[in-house]
Amino acid sequence: MYSIIDIESNGAGFRKECIIDIAIYKYDGQKIVDQFISLVNPESDITPFVQKLTGISPKMVKTAPKFHELARRVVEITENTTLVGHNIDFDYRMLRQSFSRLGYDFKINTLDTIPLAKKLIPDEVSYSLQKLVKSLGIPLANAHRADGDARATLELFKLLVSKDTENEIIQKQHEETNAKTYINKIKQLTQDLPNEKGFVYFQDEDGKIIFTDHVQDVNKFSKKIFNSKSKKWEPIQNDVEQIHFELTGTDIIAKLIQNSKNIRKRDILSFGLYVRNNQYVVEKNKLNKTEKPILKFRSFTQGAKAVKFLKENAEYEFPEILIQKIDFKKRNELWLGTGRKLGEKLFIIIENGKVVSYGFYELFTQIQTISKLSKLKIDTCYQSSDLINDLQLALLRGDFETLPLPK
Repeated sequence: MYSIIDIESNGAGFRKECIIDIAIYKYDGQKIVDQFISLVNPESDITPFVQKLTGISPKMVKTAPKFHELARRVVEITENTTLVGHNIDFDYRMLRQSFSRLGYDFKINTLDTIPLAKKLIPDEVSYSLQKLVKSLGIPLANAHRADGDARATLELFKLLVSKDTENEIIQKQHEETNAKTYINKIKQLTQDLPNEKGFVYFQDEDGKIIFTDHVQDVNKFSKKIFNSKSKKWEPIQNDVEQIHFELTGTDIIAKLIQNSKNIRKRDILSFGLYVRNNQYVVEKNKLNKTEKPILKFRSFTQGAKAVKFLKENAEYEFPEILIQKIDFKKRNELWLGTGRKLGEKLFIIIENGKVVSYGFYELFTQIQTISKLSKLKIDTCYQSSDLINDLQLALLRGDFETLPLPK
């Protein structure tokens, strides 16, 4: 039993796309036994390019059902089938993303008509759906609409099945797609990892964390480990069976999570901000062991950016004003800044000059009282100098709104 699918998206950035059009034909090898076709309200914009390509306008999807209203039907029609598509990786990813946003996993066996066509119908000029079906004489109505493309894919699949008289190629591709190989393991573990900053957790089959780190791109970093030839990564490559992640958005949030979970990963702050002849300069800290820097930096470039900011802001002309501005002593404040995702805010509670807790809230949430904050806060285990230094830099840049602690 097969479910032949085609999906059109709103054209948003990679992994941020939403479905706007979906068509599924359930095929038993002889005839269509069920079908599902619908526009979908993406609850977001449709790019001009997609509007022109598909003919689907925002007005057309405004009253269409949202994906959560269609999810049960999608599960019902695809259950116990093999999902077939032309470039099935895209359609399958769109489904996984859409179900993931609802808090559910969607897993199914898949079959791609592109490699099948290349094996069974060699020497074609192009294997894009539109050019391939035209070359084969398969009718295609409503190109770039889910219904038209899914129906053409079904007719193409029928032709491919008829050409594979021994069922060898289709069976082989099915086995290759679902075999427990290292390549498939990498694909399954990394296919839904985001290209965003965050903590990545590699776990074995028992769920034990065998490696964790904060990385700039969870997806790229994970693939880099799998593709590495270094022997130090071999145990992880062999033992990992699950990968989880925790997005952080900013380096400040990463530091806060490190502190709260007692993840001891100290940054090397080799450069410092000093005053020479009434001028701010950046130097290596080891050049002056007796003088304490006003601020520390991971790199000279980071320090140079801070000096540029200081020169452009006259209120920081004198070192004593700067020190007073970033000094943590006896501070009792609530700091508000950017969260991990759009529409989310970060709050930090500072008591007597120490970061005691932090948390996140949606923009529409009211947090005027400590009792409300207490329900959302995450307590920190220890306070590293790296965290304080990063907070001082953020304060200098104006990344946070600072308020007296509410009662």
